[in-house]
Amino acid sequence: MIFDRALRKRSAGPQNAVTTAAIIGTGVPASGFRETSAKTAMKLSTVNRCVEALSDSIGKLPVYVMDRSTRKKVEDHPLNALLSVRANEAQSPLVCKKMAEGNRLCGGNGYLWILRDPGSLRPVELIPVPHELVTPWLDDGGHLWYSVIHPFTGAPFTVHRADMIHLMAYTYSGWKGVSVLKRASDVIGAGRAAQLYNLNYYENGGQPAGVLQTETDLSGYVDVPMADGRTERVAKKDLIRQEWDKRHAGPSNAHRIAVLDYGLKYNPISISNKDAQFVEQSELSVQDIARFFGVPLYKLQAGKQSYESNEQNAIEYVVSTLHPIVTQYEEELTWKLLTSSEIARGLEIRINMMAELRGDYQSRSAWYRTMRELGPFSANDILALEDMPAVEGGDERYASLNYVPLSLWRELSVNRNQGGNNNADRT
Repeated sequence: MIFDRALRKRSAGPQNAVTTAAIIGTGVPASGFRETSAKTAMKLSTVNRCVEALSDSIGKLPVYVMDRSTRKKVEDHPLNALLSVRANEAQSPLVCKKMAEGNRLCGGNGYLWILRDPGSLRPVELIPVPHELVTPWLDDGGHLWYSVIHPFTGAPFTVHRADMIHLMAYTYSGWKGVSVLKRASDVIGAGRAAQLYNLNYYENGGQPAGVLQTETDLSGYVDVPMADGRTERVAKKDLIRQEWDKRHAGPSNAHRIAVLDYGLKYNPISISNKDAQFVEQSELSVQDIARFFGVPLYKLQAGKQSYESNEQNAIEYVVSTLHPIVTQYEEELTWKLLTSSEIARGLEIRINMMAELRGDYQSRSAWYRTMRELGPFSANDILALEDMPAVEGGDERYASLNYVPLSLWRELSVNRNQGGNNNADRT
């Protein structure tokens, strides 16, 4: 198995490895509304979509090694295959990053264990580890370590900080993140309670609760025959309630005609979903959860939809939500995957966020046009972002003379006017 193979590759005592097949798909125990687990929270469509949207966004962004001095991709670097072709034996880079980001969102911490070549110590695999199997801790010297639980045997072992890429959500301590689910537990719990209320409403035939009333004395017990021939003493009120639920509860029993005897009268409690402002509460829940995750409403198929506002929201999503996350990925990957000498030479791991706007032609075109007119991008820079070949002369950058330093404004203005007068004299 891949897990055992990785353990054999490491020979550094307690600093063993966790690998793909053993840890993919490990679940999180369910809990109540306030302490919302990932499995429980993901039953809410808003939470599920926020996690899917963010993890998909991170997963699809291209990652590569770049030379900071030339601002160009280092095409022949051995890490490029790991970052863009295959992260490990079982996963593509997209799936690997998506799993790490999902753990960062739902557990507060995303972990990628680095499997290295025993000889060169070069990274050869990146293996995502479920957050519930990892416990970061500080030793007496303040150094960070990671205790990992073997998912099959339950045996603990330790991973050195240099071999664990640690991606954190919001953090109070600086070395352990706090999940969005925990910080938004009240909002998610309220949304989950509303969802269960709606489910129970329809499970009870779409009918409000009610009271069965009678003048008959219902105190005491009756003997009810069982299937095995025995009898069981049941309270009269419980027996009537059980019989009522059996015949009238559930969607299949909705609107059945009730036949009442013993002077029973059914009085419904007249409260409806509208009276409870159920729809309004659901919309507020969507908005609140979206704020916690930083996901615009249009990605959740919620709120008012218009092309212009969605275009601006897409740019805002990249700048405000994705950019800080991507920066953490770049910094952590650079520090853990590259050697000290490579970092000193100006190499770094970069993530191309323009892939997030590939499906939005208008936003992408406006961004390229602005960067081209201001001068930061050349034609070949834009072609590289579009995965197209460079063209001859495409490295030249241009900028408008309409914007010049004030210190040069008088000189340029005089030169322009003199040039205009000379042209006039020629005519």
